[in-house]
Amino acid sequence: MEPLLTYRGKGITEKDIAFIRELIVQNPEDSRWRLSKKLCQVWNWRQANGVLRDMVCRGLMLMLHRAGYIELPVRKQNPANPLVYRKKPAPVEIEPYPLAGSLSSIVPLEIRQVRRTAQEKLCDGLTEQYHYLRYCQPVGEHLKYMVFSHQRPIACMIYSSAPRHIGCRDRFIGWPAAVRRQNIHLIAYQSRFLILPWVHVSYLASHLLGRIARLLPSDWQRIYRHPVYFQETFVDPERFKGTCYKASNWILLGKTTGRGKNDQTKKPNRSIKAVWGYPLCRDFRARLCEVRG
Repeated sequence: MEPLLTYRGKGITEKDIAFIRELIVQNPEDSRWRLSKKLCQVWNWRQANGVLRDMVCRGLMLMLHRAGYIELPVRKQNPANPLVYRKKPAPVEIEPYPLAGSLSSIVPLEIRQVRRTAQEKLCDGLTEQYHYLRYCQPVGEHLKYMVFSHQRPIACMIYSSAPRHIGCRDRFIGWPAAVRRQNIHLIAYQSRFLILPWVHVSYLASHLLGRIARLLPSDWQRIYRHPVYFQETFVDPERFKGTCYKASNWILLGKTTGRGKNDQTKKPNRSIKAVWGYPLCRDFRARLCEVRG
């Protein structure tokens, strides 16, 4: 049966819509939240780590409701959006003791994955205080790294789910739109890279990029139960040349269009960024372009 529409890569048929209508009728006391949970369980609609995709499912049901395909029960409560009212990370008290010299003078360096650990707030606070973009809550799956030299924090890196569509990246990989939607979770996006402003060590940035490239795939697999085969980041060319990425064998893929994901004007409405990418395995294209059942 041909799908009537597609939502987040999932085709929705008339039979699916009829099933959702029947689910609502059979559970008249259920909230929208509970209905989405039940639908996910029936469809076995899960993330790669096994967690139900109930938020995505609620989005689908709301879209069908607004389009007139189904009629959802009246919303029982209107909880505050945590992304709107999220507090900024608390300030961090840290001694800005200057650290300069050669890379060999500050080793050994310890890199810790701090997501879901007691040091996550330290990472967030340092990023909020010292990164020029400040801290922004990562989207979807994400990891956070801190780098220490003799127990002193010197750098932070944050990775999150990749943007759904970047023209130059998608052309570089060569995947069709349908495959991209299916496999976009196999790319990690470096949203923040901070070396604390009082740290001036030659080649430190490129050294850390190389170290993280070896850690990221296994950490992502361990926490989210699926691999990542490619990483990417944006660099503001008005501020930076991307020297450390070039030195670490990252590839300059092109530039963004300067338009957001929901743009309707097809005109730039934000600064244009350079897009850099780094394969995490030799056969990254084959893995990213694989059609999965």
